Amino acid sequence: MSNINQDDLSSFPIGVFDSGMGGLTVLSALMDRLPHENMLYLGDTARLPYGTKSPGTVSRYALQAAAKLVERKVKMLVIACNTATASALDDLRKAWPDLPIFGVVGPGAQAACTTTRNGSIAVIATESTIRGGAYQRAIKEINPDAAVTGHACSLFVPLTEEGWMDGPIVEAVARRYLGALFDCDGAALEPMDDGQHGGNRKCLVPDCLVLGCTHFPPLAPTIRKVLGNEVAIVDSAATTAGAVENELARLGLLNSQSGPGEAHFMTTDDEARFARIGSLFLGRELSPRQVELVNL
Repeated sequence: MSNINQDDLSSFPIGVFDSGMGGLTVLSALMDRLPHENMLYLGDTARLPYGTKSPGTVSRYALQAAAKLVERKVKMLVIACNTATASALDDLRKAWPDLPIFGVVGPGAQAACTTTRNGSIAVIATESTIRGGAYQRAIKEINPDAAVTGHACSLFVPLTEEGWMDGPIVEAVARRYLGALFDCDGAALEPMDDGQHGGNRKCLVPDCLVLGCTHFPPLAPTIRKVLGNEVAIVDSAATTAGAVENELARLGLLNSQSGPGEAHFMTTDDEARFARIGSLFLGRELSPRQVELVNL
């Protein structure tokens, strides 16, 4: 992009990708925060979910998705997938060192550390994200004293991709996942193995829940119903949008056009289904005519 005029580059779209439609929650936040920016979204629905796959496979898929966006000339890349951020962020930055690339884990961790009052934070995400410990490390880097509990909630992904955001089945799944996590007899016990406490464990129920998967925000009303009002619920979409805006401003790449930006959507499987379910994630109506089928 070094031979492209800066004014021309500023009108290039922001590229956003996810394993499916969950990243549309991030795209929605970006569109609200940056209404003059053009957006290019890719949902790799043919290979969903990423969260049950190995880190090597996730990285390979992420590189292929990013390459499709880069060939369409994007000025910035946003990985709107926590699993891909955890597994592939470094590989993507090595592949395109001159392209600003953002993941959602860092902003989500920052928001959690800012929100918690008692320093006890729970993270729910896919199996791969929890197993890799990306959120745990990111939170501890910001606040070494934080008590972080991670729990995989893999069934939330297919439920939301099916358009099931509420109802008795979704609530029952949420209660099954979250019950022990917010119970002092369960997973909220934090090991204290710093050599000063004799290996004892303390019980500190989390006061902050991080939605560590972009498929989870549409479930927030159900999760709130299960947890009540005492637990703060954090998702990284708004924080990521703010970080993107700041970086674009720093680089002089904010789009100066006065009118609203345009959004284009790509999927690797079934445009009609993407438009139907994607409308729920995006919070605005999508038509199949707005969605392009692509191969990776």
